[in-house]
Amino acid sequence: MLKGKNVLLGVTGGIAAYKACELASALVKQHADVNVIMTRNATEFVAPLTFDALTHNRTVTDTFDRMHSYEIEHISLAEKADVIVIAPASANVIAKLANGLADDMLTTTVLASRAVKLIAPAMNTNMYENPVTQHNLELLKGYGWEIIGPDSGRLACGTTGRGKMVSPERLLDAVERAIAHEKDMAGVKLMVTAGPTQEAVDPVRYLTNHSSGKMGYAIATAAARRGAEVTLVSGRTGLNRPGYMEVVDVVSARDMYEAVTERAEGMDMIVKAAAVADFRPAVCAEDKIKKTGTVADAAIALERTDDILAWLGAHKGAEQVLCGFSMETKDMLENSRRKLTKKNLDIIAANNLKEAGAGFRVDTNLLTLIRPEEEKVLPLMTKYEAANVLLDELMRIRKEKRSLR
Repeated sequence: MLKGKNVLLGVTGGIAAYKACELASALVKQHADVNVIMTRNATEFVAPLTFDALTHNRTVTDTFDRMHSYEIEHISLAEKADVIVIAPASANVIAKLANGLADDMLTTTVLASRAVKLIAPAMNTNMYENPVTQHNLELLKGYGWEIIGPDSGRLACGTTGRGKMVSPERLLDAVERAIAHEKDMAGVKLMVTAGPTQEAVDPVRYLTNHSSGKMGYAIATAAARRGAEVTLVSGRTGLNRPGYMEVVDVVSARDMYEAVTERAEGMDMIVKAAAVADFRPAVCAEDKIKKTGTVADAAIALERTDDILAWLGAHKGAEQVLCGFSMETKDMLENSRRKLTKKNLDIIAANNLKEAGAGFRVDTNLLTLIRPEEEKVLPLMTKYEAANVLLDELMRIRKEKRSLR
């Protein structure tokens, strides 16, 4: 995902420096070229050799190291970087960066770089909440820095409060959003639905399906990284909550219907990737249904749920792009085309549960993108890769619609 991208990781003095090792490793796994600059205080917590081994690049600690091959090292690193990440960032280094001081290799390099800049504060709660530190962070924001965190929790000093460095996973997400994709969807408002719904039978049981939400989350994440303003309406899943978007949590089909219809009018694109129940119990028992009586006594009367996609198709704006999903076990093309027409969709993403790699709870998918006049059969891809191909199609449809104005 980050192949061909250059990340400059600045590590300052603090116990959270060990998390920077995890971040460096994660970046390398995403095929980024990672260079690390450590302050002198940082080397008291983690040895530079650790980052050498993780990144396969020499870690820099001294502005005047004459043993290195770069002619002017800080300028070379500054020009090479696509993004600079300072993690952890001490109050001291935050103060230097906010006021343009350049008295070591890290601050000198940052001052010479035009790269995207991210910073993850990590310090004692009182230091973080000090008005001087808050003022310095506001200055950095004004200069275009993205401030990530800090989190609240137990700190190394033994107190509990805000000042804990965010997780390496969250920082990786920030880097990917910053540089993984061109921002070709900037200004686009996109709503994605994802995951299953749960229809209560009694206070203990519910009807649901096998959807993991992975496809919808991949679409929402890919769109956010391409600059879209994303709203994710999600049923209950076991997935980590994605960043850089509004997440609306729902449980039942009715919850999802209300969340979607309330927000639909303001959206440029809507992707209905959720697996919504078609039926719900006509009556939810007030108490747990006991295992007594006959099978007939245990029968559950069902009623139809609200058809969210049909409502969206009936209320679709002239330039709004509407995408549905179709999970089938047979007659995939015929059933999906019928749904495309009946629900007034612009495009439908179809897959067959019986095809290897296309089922629930896996990280791959085998999609066929169907429009009224064409079909595009995609090869087996990761769900994230498939999400980007789908988004390309949605952007093409959007362009076609806008050209007709």
